[in-house]
Amino acid sequence: MFNEFDDIYQQVARQLGHWAQAASRLSKLEDLASLSAWESLGLYLNTALKNSLQQSLTRLQQNALIIQSQLDEAKSVNQLKHLEIQLDKFKRKYLQTETMLDFYTDAINTRTNNDMAALLRACDSIAYNSMKMILEPLGKKTPPVLTYCDKGLGASILKAGLRLWDGKTQSPAAAIKVVRHNLYRPTALIHESGHQIAHMLNWNNELANVLYNQLKHHSIEIAELWAGWTSEIAADTFAFVHTGYASVAGLCDVVSGNSDFIFRYQPLDPHPINYLRVLLGTAMCRYYYGEGPWDQLERVWKRKYNIQDAPIEVQELIWQSLPLLKEITHICLQIPLKSFRDKPITYWINPNRVNPQHLFQLTEQAGNSLYNSDYWVSKESIRLLALGGYQIATNPQQVSKTLEQQRKWMLKLGRTLQVA
Repeated sequence: MFNEFDDIYQQVARQLGHWAQAASRLSKLEDLASLSAWESLGLYLNTALKNSLQQSLTRLQQNALIIQSQLDEAKSVNQLKHLEIQLDKFKRKYLQTETMLDFYTDAINTRTNNDMAALLRACDSIAYNSMKMILEPLGKKTPPVLTYCDKGLGASILKAGLRLWDGKTQSPAAAIKVVRHNLYRPTALIHESGHQIAHMLNWNNELANVLYNQLKHHSIEIAELWAGWTSEIAADTFAFVHTGYASVAGLCDVVSGNSDFIFRYQPLDPHPINYLRVLLGTAMCRYYYGEGPWDQLERVWKRKYNIQDAPIEVQELIWQSLPLLKEITHICLQIPLKSFRDKPITYWINPNRVNPQHLFQLTEQAGNSLYNSDYWVSKESIRLLALGGYQIATNPQQVSKTLEQQRKWMLKLGRTLQVA
């Protein structure tokens, strides 16, 4: 005889058994990424990631136990129908947790062999130290960094501290994508670290207000335009103060393309018009270093891309912005902000550290040991990145040699960190 309670009970029990067992299997993290891949992270990052992911899995499994307990005690059809709703929510939580685990374990699994693991550990360290240089004196804790290698044109970041797919777990690390074509020239790492810094220090909002207030006497439209681009401008500024011209040349090589791409403008896009973005970078170089190879890059850039090829409305934005680039540069590099304890960012990170002359002095000081000494590759990894990027930009005939040199010192750094 038909019994509605028994029928629904069987359906709920079967589905709960399936999803509870699936959640239990997720808890075996070594099944998702190999033990060697986990070990390649180093103790600090390994522990931070595993603890965070395990907390999320524990919450999921506890949720399953609660539903099972309620099912065991159910006495009515209405109670079972309520549990069907709870089970649907549990399934969604499972899928969200699975997405989160897949993201992190896929990232870890890009450390496919010892060399790749060492290179990515070096990237972890470079990004971490770029943040530590400013966060530590400001009394902030530097988040761990997990870099991973993937396809594509540009880098990206999942910032530490953000809510993840399950709605509960906070991202335990700054997860930064390094694209394959830039693995030995990863100045974009510092750009992405800049996004993390801006998030932690409220840099974006403050810089947006300053840009708007400083530029509005020229044009409200232009002030709103540049204030709307603040998140990318701040990250570009962070990359510049750490790596100088290397970051500008690297940006130029990534954003180069046809005129439609160079002059693309979308009102809600946080990325500046590429034409102006590169010129802001060369303006920063000129502001700090005077004349140099960035002037040649700028001349070629302007010859290659004719503003007349841009849509009419974009032409007007560019013509109004060009005379303001020096002022915008000054705002980004020299205006004191509360984010930086009423100091400019250059008080904490001096771009002159990567002035080409100072980079050459570094090579003279360290001599042959610069790329071969554990001390130098650990102490000066960011300036080595700046130096390599500068050499690639100014001496492209030696690009293969320079990239091989970059690869070797990054491997050395990564292997040193593994030993440590």
